Amino acid sequence: MNLQYSGEEKIPASLDAVWIFVTDPEKVGRCFPELVDLTVQDPTHFVATVRVGVGPVRGNFKVKVELLPDPSRHHLDMKMSGGGFGSAVDLSAAADLVDDGTTLLKWSGQAEARGPIAAVGGRVLDAQAKKVIEQAFGNVRKQLTTT
Repeated sequence: MNLQYSGEEKIPASLDAVWIFVTDPEKVGRCFPELVDLTVQDPTHFVATVRVGVGPVRGNFKVKVELLPDPSRHHLDMKMSGGGFGSAVDLSAAADLVDDGTTLLKWSGQAEARGPIAAVGGRVLDAQAKKVIEQAFGNVRKQLTTT
């Protein structure tokens, strides 16, 4: 099952401050909703364990994440893959930062799910995935607003 999303967050911080935040694996990892564990491996890789609940399918997912920043364009790609309880998911996300007086973070993402989590049903999985993605990017805004 393939899912695609996009959105934006207006962040009341400078473009440079937002860029430093979104390219830091520790800070980005802490924005994952339902985070159970985070292990930073190097400046562009981390592993996050998150609680997932989609319909009757519930448990922990371990996700490997690679950050691929392009400082010249203030563009960040993220590649994620992982799974748990017999399911697997591959995700890719992108974020562009735009200076509009504060910072506009425009994001997009797509996911492909396999296994029991994909069998739950399109609308249930779609709604939950969208909620998790929106929460993650919203958490970036919250963290930058309170720091």
